[in-house]
Amino acid sequence: MSKLAEYRQLEKNLAEQLQALEALKGDSGLKKEIEFEAKLRDLLAKYGFSLRDVVNILDPKSGRRAAGAGTDAPKAGARRAREVKIYENPKTGERVETKGGNHKILKQWKSEHGSATVESWLKK
Repeated sequence: MSKLAEYRQLEKNLAEQLQALEALKGDSGLKKEIEFEAKLRDLLAKYGFSLRDVVNILDPKSGRRAAGAGTDAPKAGARRAREVKIYENPKTGERVETKGGNHKILKQWKSEHGSATVESWLKK
């Protein structure tokens, strides 16, 4: 697109936006909202409150929802508990219950039979 065509397109868009702005300026609903906002901000300044304070007064739970710390959600630094894994040696019938891979007998089995074989013994 040439610079002249781009200029005329932008000029046309600007004229349309100015027309929409003028239409909004005459809207009585907008005037009411502007008046309400001005009065609300004056009232907040008079009493030393912020918009956040008002929201917390009217809906105390909203602050916690926005922060993402709901009652069902775990804390940010908390980890979920590991599941118990049960391995059963089919040759000896011996069972090992562990939450991690750092179990003495499990390590011994893996060194003797191989990791893939021992992982196939996983029951749960």
